Amino acid sequence: MQPSLYVSLSGQMALMRRLETLAHNVANVNTAGFRAEEIKFDELLSQRTEQPTSFVSGGSTYISREAGAAVRTENPFDVAVSGDAWLAFQGPNGPVYTRDGRMTMTPEGDLRTLNGYPVLDVGGGAIQLDPNGGTPVIARDGTITQGQQQMGALGLFTIPNEARLARFGNSGVLPDRPAEPALDFNRVGVMQGFMEQANVNPVSEISRLIQIQRAFDSISNSMTRSEDTLSSAVRTLGDTNGSS
Repeated sequence: MQPSLYVSLSGQMALMRRLETLAHNVANVNTAGFRAEEIKFDELLSQRTEQPTSFVSGGSTYISREAGAAVRTENPFDVAVSGDAWLAFQGPNGPVYTRDGRMTMTPEGDLRTLNGYPVLDVGGGAIQLDPNGGTPVIARDGTITQGQQQMGALGLFTIPNEARLARFGNSGVLPDRPAEPALDFNRVGVMQGFMEQANVNPVSEISRLIQIQRAFDSISNSMTRSEDTLSSAVRTLGDTNGSS
């Protein structure tokens, strides 16, 4: 097979990977706190041909940390995080970090995510409210009060920029490096009565889907032309050998 066909095939495989990530992003455009999935491609240089040949790598995916838009809900159990910080809840195997700040209180006063996981304070402990204490008030630093009594504080955490993030559900992440408690509440904080939308721009993502489809078709046409040229050359060579 001609090297150009291998190059084209690597390009198609890269486009398929990108198409999968875009489709996943579009499917979660209405998921609160969702972080879009991006993919990074590198050039691979092969020396196994007469001339060095560049191929496209399979690509490595990563989760975008860009913030989504905050929208007002007026629900006192909804919070949106401002700045580069994350809330935490207790997952099956340890803390999970999220930007989805929609919460609920059980009849016993346990503060939980909408999926039923305990919301954590900065020390990693579950937060307990007074089920008869009235509507909670949540300050920018996460402090929760009911009436005049402080009941606890939402944990706010920062994740190192170099940490790789793995998904937990649709809007949770698991970093491969420890998260640290946020300390500078001038830079980060929470806004009560708001929720954060997905950081996916549906118009932009659909435009990318169209571009990828066109690029895929262009590569397919190029591969077809290359195969036709090769077949024609083989037939011509066969006719020449036969006539001689």
